[in-house]
Amino acid sequence: MTGLSAAQVAERVSAGRTNEYRERTSRSAAQILRANVFTIFNAILGGALVLVLALGHWADALFGFVLLLNTATGTLAEIRAKRALDRLAVLESPRTVVLREGIETEVAVGEVVIDDVVRLSAGQQVPADGEVVTSDGLEIDESILTGESRPVRPDSGDQVMSGTTVTAGTGLFRTTAVGGDAYAHRLAREARRYSLVVSELQAGTNRVLHWISWVIVPVALVLVWSQLRLSGSIAEAWSSGAWRPAVVAGIAGVVSMVPQGLVLLTSVNFATASLALARRNVLVQELPAVEVLARVDTLCLDKTGTITTGRIRLGEVRGPDGAQAPPEVLSALALLSTVGETNATAEAIREGLGAQGLEETLAPAGVESVPFSSRRKWSAVRVDATTWVLGAPEIVLAGPGEDVLERARRIAAQGVRVVALARSHSPWTQIPGEDEPRLPGDLEAAGIVVLTEEIRPDAAETLAYFRQQGVDAKVISGDSPETVAAVARQAGVTAPDGGELVALDARTLPAGAGSGQETAVDLERLADAVEGASVLGRVTPEQKRALVRALKSRGHVVAMTGDGVNDALALKDADLGIAMGNGAPATKAVARLVLLKGEFSALPGVVAQGRRVMANTERIASLFLAKTIYASLIAVVVAATAVAYPFMPRQLTVVSSLTIGIPAFVLALAPSSQRYREGFLGRVLSLCVPAGIMAGTVTLATYLWLTLTHAPRAQVTTATTLVLITCGLWLLTLTARPLTSWRLGLVALMGAIAVLGVVAPPVRSFFLLAWPTPGVWWVIALMAGLAVGGIELVHLVRRRIVRGRG
Repeated sequence: MTGLSAAQVAERVSAGRTNEYRERTSRSAAQILRANVFTIFNAILGGALVLVLALGHWADALFGFVLLLNTATGTLAEIRAKRALDRLAVLESPRTVVLREGIETEVAVGEVVIDDVVRLSAGQQVPADGEVVTSDGLEIDESILTGESRPVRPDSGDQVMSGTTVTAGTGLFRTTAVGGDAYAHRLAREARRYSLVVSELQAGTNRVLHWISWVIVPVALVLVWSQLRLSGSIAEAWSSGAWRPAVVAGIAGVVSMVPQGLVLLTSVNFATASLALARRNVLVQELPAVEVLARVDTLCLDKTGTITTGRIRLGEVRGPDGAQAPPEVLSALALLSTVGETNATAEAIREGLGAQGLEETLAPAGVESVPFSSRRKWSAVRVDATTWVLGAPEIVLAGPGEDVLERARRIAAQGVRVVALARSHSPWTQIPGEDEPRLPGDLEAAGIVVLTEEIRPDAAETLAYFRQQGVDAKVISGDSPETVAAVARQAGVTAPDGGELVALDARTLPAGAGSGQETAVDLERLADAVEGASVLGRVTPEQKRALVRALKSRGHVVAMTGDGVNDALALKDADLGIAMGNGAPATKAVARLVLLKGEFSALPGVVAQGRRVMANTERIASLFLAKTIYASLIAVVVAATAVAYPFMPRQLTVVSSLTIGIPAFVLALAPSSQRYREGFLGRVLSLCVPAGIMAGTVTLATYLWLTLTHAPRAQVTTATTLVLITCGLWLLTLTARPLTSWRLGLVALMGAIAVLGVVAPPVRSFFLLAWPTPGVWWVIALMAGLAVGGIELVHLVRRRIVRGRG
């Protein structure tokens, strides 16, 4: 066999039939820019900015600077997060060995072409789909496809699939599908057809913004019309030029009603969380996904590759009587683990015995040995006139070792893997004409080797964390229920009632579960069956998907972890899919989060970021929407009563910046460990609506009081501005609670800047304000006191109502 020639390879490369395949990891910079720039509120504010500049009121265009700053901040934060995530997604290119023109050559996996003959060796991932040509003890772990942790042993002519892993032996296979046509990548493309993650924050925010977008334009038009009427009629306003200040007043009303920083700061919040997680090697494929894990109440864990590392380790070595194995047995095992091609069993034995100082035991030069073969299921070595045989219990212990064989079967029934050691004074025999040697006839049992799956070192601690947080963990696998239960016990999984942990056999689940066409009744029955189960075995990929759907039908927020192709369907339907970094492309394609280093312990960090995002977004949403409420109230009352609008755009810009813009940016990035509480939108509206009405009412009362007492226009504007700033700052203290030293300092700093704006003549002149007279100061103090008392009363009543419901 010579493989392809250089000309044949070049022909396939020019035809594009290579194994090169690139996956999309995030939105492009252009898509991020479009999403942040082309919004309905940016269009409204952009149009208002053009009008203000066209009318020559450049000082009132200050809100345009804030608009640009917000847009730039949101865009740059997302692009920065994107670049960090892209760097994480670009992993080192793996390499493989191909046979070309009779010579084995190492090439990048992407350089493999169709019809290439590829060498497979232990520890290698199969780079493409193909057909086995030769096999020498070849064993392949297909758990990534099937969920079964036991390896398969393909023969010549059998199919191997991309993404699976060679655990033992060596062989050659010819590629039949490469690149995007390979099975794993085909699944990845199909899996990408999914809906975006459901974000409670974004859904609630978008709903409110949708309502506001319908209100702003008609209110603005009515407001402009009312300001034009102040001159007598629209014609008179046009002829006298009074329409210009009327339009500017209308723009002031529009600017104050738009919650311009809310969406952008929410995006910045998500992007910052993604950036923090990227530093922990957690790839966030959708920014809102960091929020979802904070809401999860059910965590479904795939056993193989998630709770376990996918490797096996030496559990214990027993003598034939069940007692501790003697040293000579351990020495024989160490010797057998060095014979032939390395496989998972030999590696586990060698590493396990290393702690006993036996890892350096090597077969002496010239010693006779038989390497392990998946066909005969045993390996052997002869040293010092003794033949030691290691292999499957049913092969090695057949005959005189029946009682030991029965003991081995009972141990295996507990969910662990067992191999047997036997010895003989006779050598193995090679019959002429037979390919395989025969075992000695006088074998006697020498020991039982117990192998267990290697539990991730961080699994127990992480599962304990989720248990403390009230999250129900369910371990599901395609392995036998006994095996899954054994692994779950080692990982610290407990039964919901605190009793004995028993695995549910998925083959006993109600008919119809996993059919792909489950009815509501099927899902209800399935939910009843698995509600109290913590461990499920023999679960098919379709049943995993049905299990997720059944739990969601009961109102649970479900997260699903996995690494295999068999997990992709369930990850796709879960509220949050979490893939391991060494997982199949299809699995990582649908996952919202990818743990690049496979560290299960990274999940509590994701929860912490989700809580920070949830708590801080709730704070800033209350600030922005309260502003929209009081601005809308002021605009409607002014329009209805046909009085002059009390503010200029520049004055509302400083109110917004000091009470919302700057504080909201700081609060959005602050740490928070507050646990998730359902009902984000309800809590936000229950605070911002009454508080906004209170702030708007007091501000209007201040304006009417001073107007009716014929105070100068500058005094009226100054008083209403300071009262409104006081309302905003007190609302800030409510949303920032508990008032730590830095939060109290933030509120005090914003108040000091507001006072400075009145004290400093240049600033006062720019914002068209005046130093209040003693009488006006008394009005400001009285109305500000009423506002503070009213907003605090709203807070106390709201808190009592919330506690009563709880």
